[in-house]
Amino acid sequence: MKQVVQNYKSGELALLEVPEPACKPGGVLVRTVYSLISTGTEMMKVSEASLSLVGKAKARPDQVAKVMQSVATNGLSATYRKVTSKLDSYTPLGYSLCGIVEQVGDGITDVSVGDLVACAGNEHALHSELNWVPKNLYSRVPNGVDPRHAAFGTVGSIAMQGVRRGEPQIGDVALVIGLGLIGQLVVQLLTSSGVRVVGVDPDPERCKLAESLGALTCAHPASGIVDTAVDELTHGAGVDQTYLAAGGNTNDPVELAAKLSRDRGRVIDIGKCKLDLPWNAYYEKELDVRFSRSYGPGRYDPSYELEGRDYPIGQVRWTERRNLECVLDLIARDRLDVEPLITHVSDFSDAVSTYKSLNEGELKAVAVLFRYPDAVARTEPVVTSARVGLVSSSAAALPAGQPVRLGFIGAGNYASSMLLPHLVERADVQLEHVATTSALSGANARRKFGFAAASTDIDNVLGDSSIDAVFVVTRHSSHAELTRQALLAGKAVFVEKPLALSPEELQKVLDAIEESGNDRLQVGFNRRFAPLLHEAREQFGPRVGPASVRYLVNAGRLDHGSWYNQTDSEGSRFAGEGGHFIDTVSWLLDADPVSVYATGDLQVTLGYQDGSTAVITYAETGSSGFPKETLDVVADGKVLKFDDFVRASVYSRKKWASSRLPKGRDKGQAAEVDAFLSAVRTGSPMPISIASLAATTLATLAAQTSVANAAPVRIELPRKAGAPA
Repeated sequence: MKQVVQNYKSGELALLEVPEPACKPGGVLVRTVYSLISTGTEMMKVSEASLSLVGKAKARPDQVAKVMQSVATNGLSATYRKVTSKLDSYTPLGYSLCGIVEQVGDGITDVSVGDLVACAGNEHALHSELNWVPKNLYSRVPNGVDPRHAAFGTVGSIAMQGVRRGEPQIGDVALVIGLGLIGQLVVQLLTSSGVRVVGVDPDPERCKLAESLGALTCAHPASGIVDTAVDELTHGAGVDQTYLAAGGNTNDPVELAAKLSRDRGRVIDIGKCKLDLPWNAYYEKELDVRFSRSYGPGRYDPSYELEGRDYPIGQVRWTERRNLECVLDLIARDRLDVEPLITHVSDFSDAVSTYKSLNEGELKAVAVLFRYPDAVARTEPVVTSARVGLVSSSAAALPAGQPVRLGFIGAGNYASSMLLPHLVERADVQLEHVATTSALSGANARRKFGFAAASTDIDNVLGDSSIDAVFVVTRHSSHAELTRQALLAGKAVFVEKPLALSPEELQKVLDAIEESGNDRLQVGFNRRFAPLLHEAREQFGPRVGPASVRYLVNAGRLDHGSWYNQTDSEGSRFAGEGGHFIDTVSWLLDADPVSVYATGDLQVTLGYQDGSTAVITYAETGSSGFPKETLDVVADGKVLKFDDFVRASVYSRKKWASSRLPKGRDKGQAAEVDAFLSAVRTGSPMPISIASLAATTLATLAAQTSVANAAPVRIELPRKAGAPA
C-alpha cells in the first residue's frame, strides 16, 4: 500500500510503498476514502523539516534539552547514533480522515465491515491507503453525510474542544484570532451556540469567508475595525473570550487578546503561537488563560486511545470520541458547514506535489483533501507462510561460510540505535525480515538497515524456515509470549529485557523450552558485556570470601508521556529494567541471588548463597547532573569502583585505574550481539544459562512482592529452569 511520509533530516516527501497494517484486537482496519491536510499543523512540520539542523534546534528547543540530557546520561556517541537514527527516518503525516471499515478486530461490536467511519489520531488516521484505528479514535458517519465532510471530523473536534474550554454562553461576545482552518470552524461553532463573533486575520479572503459563515466583523488586526466593533458590541467592556487559533512567532495575538478582553475574561490557546504574556496587562484584568489539548479528554492517554478504556460519562462528559461524534452530528444536521472550507481536492497519487505547492505558496488553501479513487478496491493481501513445525534445538553449527539469518520483531528506537547498527555492516549476518506493528516503522527499518522484507505479521518471521535467530525488541508486555512462540518455532531467540513480567509468564517460557527441546535463548542484559567492566573485573581478580556490593542507579524521572508509565500493561519501571542491574551484580559475583528484600523507596537487597550481599538503590529523584550508574564491590581486602562506564579503578596491593576515558559509554551492546551470534553460528552454549536468566527474572519481580509484604522473598527456581543452556 502507499503512504505519505517525510524524512525530517532531509525534508524529503515521498509516497512510499509500505506493508499493510494488521487488524489487531480493539480496533478496525479502515480503507481511506478522503483524508484532510491540516494546513496549519502539518505544513508547520513540513516547513521545519526543510530547515538546517540549527534551524530545527531553534524550532524545537524542547527536543534540544532532551538531547543534552541524553548526552549527559548515555554519552555523545550513543546520543549521536540515537538522534541521527531518529532524524533520518520516515515519519507519517496526517491525522483526520474518513474511510470504509475493511476488517473488524476482536472485541469490536459497534461497527461492521462496510461501515463509513471518521477517524482521528496522528498515528492512526494517516495519509495512507489503509490504517488500523483503535476503538476510541473512530466514529460511525451518520447517513447522508458526504465522506469529504466527514474527513473534517478530527479538526472539527480540535475546534470544538477549544470552544468547550472557553465555556461560552448565549449572548457572549468572542474574539477569534487567526482564521485558518481551525479558526473558521471555531467561528461556526460559536455562532451555533448563540455567541456573537469578531474575527482577526491579515488575509482579507479569510476574513470574508468567516463573515459568510457567521462572524459579525472580521478584519486585519492593525485596521482598527476590530477594536471599534468590540467596543460597540460590548459597550466598552471587552470580549468575554478570546480564542487564539493563530500560529507563528509573533506575540501580537497575545497582546491583542489582553487589549480587547473584558475584566476577568478568558483567553484560550488552541493553536501554536508565541505566548509571552505581558504581565501587567494580564494581571490588571486578572485574565484566565486556558489551554485546549487537541481533540479532547483522552488525548495522550494510552489507556484511552490504545486500550479502549472509556471515561465514565458522568465524570467526563466530552471525550475525544464524543467530540468526534458531536462534530459529525452537527455536520449531519447542517449546523456545521465545511463545504466552503474545501479549497482543493487532489488525488492521493499527487500527494507529494500537493504538499510542495502548499509549502511554496503556489496553492493557497484553507483545507485540502486527498481523494483515494480506488478506496473500495482491495489490494492483494500480504501472504503469510505457514508456521514451521516444532523442532528440537540440536545446537548444530551453521555450515561454514553461511551467514546467520536474522528476523526482527520490533524495530523501535532502541533496536534502531543500539542493536541494528552493530548488525548491518557484518558480512556474517543477513537481515531477512522485520515485523512491526506500524507499517511505516517496518518500511523505515527495511530502508535503513537492508532487511530483505518487512511486514506487520510476526508469523512472517516465525514461519520462515530460513531464519536462524529472532530478535524480540517490542514492548515489555509482549516479550514472554513472543519468546515462547519463537522457541516453539525452533528459533534461537534474543529478547530484550525483561524476559517476563510475572512468574506465570516465565513458567510458560520454560515450558516452551521443555516442550520444544530448544534452549537457545539470550536476554538483553548487555552490561555484563561492557568492555570497561570486563577489564575492571579482571583487574579485581578471583574472589575467595563473601563480597559487599553497592550499586546506585540514578534513574531520574520519566517524561509524562513515556510508555514506561503504563504500569497496568507494561509492568513497573523496575520490573522492566531492574534485571539489568541484578544481572550485572550476579555476573560480578559469579552467582545467582537466593533472596530479595526491598523497601518502598526501592532499596533492593540481594542475598547470595556464599553470604555475599548487594544493595541496589534505584533512585528516581536524584540530580540529572550526577552519573546514572555507580558501582562499588568490596571483598578480600580489595575494592572495585566503577563510574558510569567512563572510568574504573581497583584498590588492592597496587591501585589500578582505567588508563583513558573510552570513546563514549560502551554499555556492551556490540559485544553482547557478537556473543549471541557466535553461539548461534557455532552451536556453542548461550552466553547466559537458562537458570541464571530465570533467577534474575524472579529476583526482579520479587522486589515488588517484597515491598508489598514488607518481608524478604526467597528465590526458588521454577521447574525446568536448571536445564542446560
